Amino acid sequence: MTSSTLPAPASALDVIYRRRAIRAYTSDPLDEKTIRALLDAAVQAPTAMHEEPWVFVVVQDRTVLTRLSDRAKAGIAAEPAFRHLHDADGKAHSGDGFKRLVADPGFNIFYDAGTLIVIGTRPVSPFAAADCWLAAENLMLAACAMGLGTCCIGFAVAVLNTPEAKRELGIPADVTVVAPIIVGVPRGTPAPVGRKPPEIARWVR
Repeated sequence: MTSSTLPAPASALDVIYRRRAIRAYTSDPLDEKTIRALLDAAVQAPTAMHEEPWVFVVVQDRTVLTRLSDRAKAGIAAEPAFRHLHDADGKAHSGDGFKRLVADPGFNIFYDAGTLIVIGTRPVSPFAAADCWLAAENLMLAACAMGLGTCCIGFAVAVLNTPEAKRELGIPADVTVVAPIIVGVPRGTPAPVGRKPPEIARWVR
């Protein structure tokens, strides 16, 4: 799969409105050229004091992804009951329901996507994590423009910040993982998702 063969929406606004969290992927792999294009887009993000604190790790070994998913699920299952969580269909679950989901051996927190892009940062400034989230948004919008799907996997943050995972993935010890993003070719087109209108507390003129 190359970026040159993928459709591009007409405008930046079109990309913003089309982007969705994708939780179903084909088995099509992403090539290095496509991934590098996504990373190049990510580092165009705004960055406080031009620090550019981000560090990226790309994981495409499905065995490693499955192992990380299993470790993350074990950690989740050990936590107190969760609230306001969602499964792959977007339906809300109680904490006990979510525990049953992560106890399912067939459930993969990376939704069987073939590529995980980990965005982390060194503690260079109080704004470093915010910079990483801006880079993550750039990456997700660029992926949408290329016809790809993405989803931020918050439940992977804890396991990716363990010394064991850092050693396995080559994440420097002084780097804190902020945003794990899965990327792949979507399996189908997701339904539109409504958004609340902006809450404007006050408009000072």
